Amino acid sequence: MTQARPRISKAVIPAAGLGTRFLPATKATPKEMLPVVDKPAIQYVVEEAVNAGLSDVLMITGRNKRPLEDHFDRNYELEEALRRKGDESRLSRVQESSNLGTIHYVRQGDPRGLGHAILCAAPHVGNEPFAVLLGDDLIDARDDLLSRMVDIQRRRGGSVIALMEIDPSQVHLYGCAAIKPTDTEDVVEVTGLVEKPDPAEAPSNYAVIGRYVLDPAVFAVLRETPPGRGGEIQLTDALQALAAEPGLGGPVHGLVFKGRRYDTGDRGDYLRAIVRLACEREDLGPDFRAWLRSYVTEEM
Repeated sequence: MTQARPRISKAVIPAAGLGTRFLPATKATPKEMLPVVDKPAIQYVVEEAVNAGLSDVLMITGRNKRPLEDHFDRNYELEEALRRKGDESRLSRVQESSNLGTIHYVRQGDPRGLGHAILCAAPHVGNEPFAVLLGDDLIDARDDLLSRMVDIQRRRGGSVIALMEIDPSQVHLYGCAAIKPTDTEDVVEVTGLVEKPDPAEAPSNYAVIGRYVLDPAVFAVLRETPPGRGGEIQLTDALQALAAEPGLGGPVHGLVFKGRRYDTGDRGDYLRAIVRLACEREDLGPDFRAWLRSYVTEEM
């Protein structure tokens, strides 16, 4: 019989990064607020968490991140102006972000890595499993990833990470997992993890992407994890410890994702994400696709 485990209700979104790859745009604007078509990237991530049933969201922020809080708050003056104009469509879109769920904020303070950012969530999360969503990774709303990870964690215990098979030449950009199969085709057991390995030393070409469902035991491990690659406290190192000793906090499993993912942390992928999502919009797609075909034809 499957052991009953607490229902996961909390999501943690680290959002304290400086966004240096997008300078000068991010000098005064948080990278998470850069628009993907007509919504900031961070809103897609919050919507994903809420759609998976995680309506209690904690954002780990830092200096100059106040626009994040403003975006998910009410803007009474703007709402009233739209109401007076009778612009119900835009009014509804403005109110969407403030009605998504219960959003809390805590500042990281020192930029000491993803592992340290997650440690900042410990008082809020307490002793229950929780999800972590990185804002640079957008998962298409039509693809079921996070809710499946939550279900796997509830059935198997421990922690669950999202994996994606990538070209071996790209493994130095990711944390990579050593894996072995389970009784479910796209679910694997993670036996080891390496942060951004040399391609010749990578345990596989299965890369960790920015979705995690973690056992609260990760907090105790992170507190004992010394700075790793880049002088930062790496979540990958803590997960490696959990994978090596399942008794610390249960096993680590991976869900191999084959759906649509948009990496908005890379400038090229950010632009491709905008084009893809705009092409698929009912209100924008037909005209935009026609223009794009014409533009590509002219340029060639």
